[in-house]
Amino acid sequence: MKQRKIKKWLIILALLMGLLILVSLLSLCTGSAGIKFKDIPHILFYGQGSADRSILVGIRLPRIILGLSIGGALSLAGALLQGVFKNPLVEPYTLGISGGASLGVCINILFKFYSKIGIIAYPLSGFIGASLVIILVYNLNTKTQHIKSNRMLLTGVMISYVASSLVMLLMAISKTDDLQNIVLWIMGSLDEPNIILIKMTFFGSLAGLVASYFFCFDLNALLLGEEEAANLGVNTARTKKIIFIIASFLTGLSVSVAGVIMFAGLIVPHFMRMIAGPDHRILLISSFLAGAAFLVLCDVVARIVISPLELPVGVITGIIGGIVFIWALSREKVTL
Repeated sequence: MKQRKIKKWLIILALLMGLLILVSLLSLCTGSAGIKFKDIPHILFYGQGSADRSILVGIRLPRIILGLSIGGALSLAGALLQGVFKNPLVEPYTLGISGGASLGVCINILFKFYSKIGIIAYPLSGFIGASLVIILVYNLNTKTQHIKSNRMLLTGVMISYVASSLVMLLMAISKTDDLQNIVLWIMGSLDEPNIILIKMTFFGSLAGLVASYFFCFDLNALLLGEEEAANLGVNTARTKKIIFIIASFLTGLSVSVAGVIMFAGLIVPHFMRMIAGPDHRILLISSFLAGAAFLVLCDVVARIVISPLELPVGVITGIIGGIVFIWALSREKVTL
């Protein structure tokens, strides 16, 4: 039985890796500059100084790395939160984490903190905003020793609405240039030219994946219930706090760099739980890989649907994710 499970996990990981490589190659070939797949190796190794190599190395490859980093980070955050709450409808937006990160970045744009702090101001403001929201949500629901999941979800939803309203308020009082920056950022995009931010997002998402694996057995124990997990030696309060911190870090980093990207943290871990099972040893890495492939693929669609113009990738993820999720809920085998 154990060997069969390991074999299944290896097959799932191999398929996801193959899918990620496939969509990445598709993204390399997609764009207004028609570059054929067979020409890519020659361009990369022998096309020094050519326009095609500049497009591949300077534009498309960083975009792919950013897409897989953010898609993986958001999906991983969703898988962690769904595991804590044992609810497939929980995601960073549900608890208001994304709303807090959005508010932090909007304040940063409005007051131009980036001009004083530098490029790190965006991920820093996003992480601070996300952390403040999760601290607020957590503290409002820890008046007793046990955290009430339903109450915490409702608190998160309300705080998310408040954060969204504050973002709209900041937009209303913003100058034209700041307003345009906020609007473009809210729609979500992988068009980030700064290599430092891309590297920070990439290594930050990998760090979040590694950190989450220290708690995969605790998350499996929480599936049995908090009392059963406590009987198995799990410090449930400590585990939840650290998982909230990891989810806040991943969400704040993603939102601050790419803006608001819907459904990546909801639909991907939900489907991977159906395919790979609830064991977080496989669920975390499979959600990360599937989320990376999902966002890179959505970015390809965003670039070709009204070519040569480009749609915000957040619009595409919202449309595709919403349609697929409604289809999944309509099937008899899916239960919430």
